Amino acid sequence: MPARRPTTRSGVVSVVTINYKGADDTIACLQALGSLDWPPDQVELVCVDNASGDGSAERIRAAVPRVRLVESPTNTGFAGGCNLGVAHATGEYVALLNNDARPHPDWLRAAVDVLERDPVVACVASKVLDWEGERVDYVDGALTWYGMGYKREAERPDTGEWDEPKDVLFATGAAMVVRAAVYREVGGFDERFFMFYEDVDFGWRLNLLGHRVRYVPASVAYHRHHVTMSKFGSWRERYLLERNALLCLYKNLEDATLARVLAPAISLAIRRTIAMGGDDPTVLDLQRSPGGEGSDRLEVSKTSLAGPYAVDYLVEQLPSLAETRAELQARRRRRDRDLVPLFRQPMEPAVPNEYYQAGYEALVEAFDIAELFSLRRRIVVVTGDTLADKMAGPGIRAFHLAEELSREHDVRLVSTTRNEMSHPRFACLQSTHEGLKVHEKWCDVLIFQGFTLARAPWLRASTKVVVADLYDPIHLEQLEQTRGQDPGRRGNDIASTTNALNDQLVRGDFFLCASEKQRHFWLGQMAAVGRLNPRVYDDDSSLQSLIATVPFGLPSEPPQRTRPAIKGVVPGIDHGDKVILWAGGVYNWFDPLTLIRAMDKLRQRRDDVKLYFLGMRHPNPTVPEMRMGWLAQKLSADLGLTDKAVFFNPGWVDYADRQNYLLDADVGVSTHFEHVETTFSFRTRILDYLWAGLPIVATRGDTFGDLIAAEGLGVTVPDEDVDALVEALDKVLGDPAFAAECRANAERVRQRFTWQAALEPLLSFCRAPRRAPDTVLGTEDRDGGVRTPQLMVTPPPRSIRGDLKLIREYFREGGPREVARRATGRLRRVVKEHASET
Repeated sequence: MPARRPTTRSGVVSVVTINYKGADDTIACLQALGSLDWPPDQVELVCVDNASGDGSAERIRAAVPRVRLVESPTNTGFAGGCNLGVAHATGEYVALLNNDARPHPDWLRAAVDVLERDPVVACVASKVLDWEGERVDYVDGALTWYGMGYKREAERPDTGEWDEPKDVLFATGAAMVVRAAVYREVGGFDERFFMFYEDVDFGWRLNLLGHRVRYVPASVAYHRHHVTMSKFGSWRERYLLERNALLCLYKNLEDATLARVLAPAISLAIRRTIAMGGDDPTVLDLQRSPGGEGSDRLEVSKTSLAGPYAVDYLVEQLPSLAETRAELQARRRRRDRDLVPLFRQPMEPAVPNEYYQAGYEALVEAFDIAELFSLRRRIVVVTGDTLADKMAGPGIRAFHLAEELSREHDVRLVSTTRNEMSHPRFACLQSTHEGLKVHEKWCDVLIFQGFTLARAPWLRASTKVVVADLYDPIHLEQLEQTRGQDPGRRGNDIASTTNALNDQLVRGDFFLCASEKQRHFWLGQMAAVGRLNPRVYDDDSSLQSLIATVPFGLPSEPPQRTRPAIKGVVPGIDHGDKVILWAGGVYNWFDPLTLIRAMDKLRQRRDDVKLYFLGMRHPNPTVPEMRMGWLAQKLSADLGLTDKAVFFNPGWVDYADRQNYLLDADVGVSTHFEHVETTFSFRTRILDYLWAGLPIVATRGDTFGDLIAAEGLGVTVPDEDVDALVEALDKVLGDPAFAAECRANAERVRQRFTWQAALEPLLSFCRAPRRAPDTVLGTEDRDGGVRTPQLMVTPPPRSIRGDLKLIREYFREGGPREVARRATGRLRRVVKEHASET
């Protein structure tokens, strides 16, 4: 190593290659770098000659004069050679390329583009093919639980199957590009490995320290394999593989995992090499092999000894390994569980030998290895809504989240209100907020909606991965829901809800929203509470790994009629009537009044049109009755429409029965006022219209208004425009060709909204869940040791009238004990606030 590191040159890539008695290949490799689509003055060639002693250095220097040739006094192997080359490199980036490889012209450009675009990617793994470019050498890196890295796809034809970028555990040392500063910071390749698995160890180390290794298929190199170890004997290769696998494990696994894995991994290494060497494992066993007296020498193959000798090397290196391990584990940013998905198939036994397989299975069972490296996660989905035959949007969404996640994971669906559901793949449960502690302790990932965090504030300190479902902007709804209430109580309610949502935004590791409009809204609120900070941005500047669009979904199969539900069933609605369906509740932020007035006009044109409101009483008893529902029924009665042209279902339709109502309708309708809730809403009822293929008439201005207009799903109208609504309904009901076109378009569009498609970002996240980069350190250490301020909305002064109303509500919830508990909590907060002020 030079005494002083060379000055780093921005934008320069130093290509490092190692030569050991292979001058012909090395010269060809270095000359091939001249064909790169990269400015020649931005490429530095560094070649390390590993004490070849055959004149290689002189030949390389003469053939490629521009190369920076570094002559090592000893052969330090591939690991030491690369480190020596990087020590002499001056580039901002270091590219490692085997001397028997050649690059595609785009090799560097494709890699550096990714490194410049995403600062969290520390290393690019190139796609490596054989010399002819026909078969795979490397497109992904896999790792077994006992430490052996391997390339599952090697030798398979390159059919384009591996042309999508992805995160990987490690890049192959044959062709990778890495930030020079990061390479040096993490210690480069471990020279105790000499050769084999130094790249596995390096990539694993990068990942656990919070960096990413990114496979970039456009960065291509071609590798001509030389069986360099054959002249030294295959047993030497086996010895290096076994010992380096154990070194990998010892250095990189967490304490708890290592305590379970190290002993079986050592045992397996010995059994594996005995199996591969073909020696008799019973030869020293007096019971199974009673003969053998005489010489105290035993002839054993070198392959059989590779395992025991590998263990001996591990023991020899333990003092220095322990020191390295302690330093590495102290800097760890990602847990083993976070990295297991990058192992790909950690339970791969690798050697098809009956004796070995029997030992492998015994060790896996005895030490419960499969549980440690399972790709199945324990996931809890919490909803504050009712889980029963009659369900509203939040409960329906939570149920389908659990259903889709349970195809890959162990799932519990928990309602803090009421549960009457069951499912063959996952547990459906009911719990108090305090009782959620049992489920939080069990899970790896906890997904919640609504006010769960506010009512279980201990979740803020949870070390588990927390996902907040923000598909329903509750505070925007409450602006309408509380209109006309006592001003003091109303202001307090809005402030409390906003603060509860801010708490979620501060603690959550991953967030779900229902539309791109919502996503922009929530990003603004996240910025206000300090979540758009350098750690989060540098981890993923797109912020897709922080908040993803996950809309409401639909069943994959179209609805099937099981019974008549409206026509010929509801008194006053005949089989030949045209039914306009309002498929959901009537809430204060909707506008059924304009629709009812339109019906009064529409019935003057045609007497066969009937409007049916599907549900007037919410199935969740904690949701208050809405004033708009009362106003709608009053207006209909005043106009003489009730049970003649307008019909109200006083209850709520079973979720499993809703398709019968949808299939009895001729058009689906949704009308609302123009206000902020409209802008960021996601009308789940319109998805049901899509599912049933109904033409849709809706107020424009929200996400679905845009979709209806863009995809030809029906007609959109201005808000509170009775005449426009009449004309729209008349067109859909009176123009069969137009209605048929709407139905055909609905059939096409609905495929984009199946639950499986809608939930893909969540499914992908749960396959490799991880804490957000700024929550894993705790709020106290966010952004350089300074606590990120949380934006709090100060509630207005409480009124006596408002307090009395709260007391009545608390009494209904839990009697005198609940009132006392709430009062005690209020008193504690007041005392705490007073103490902080003084």
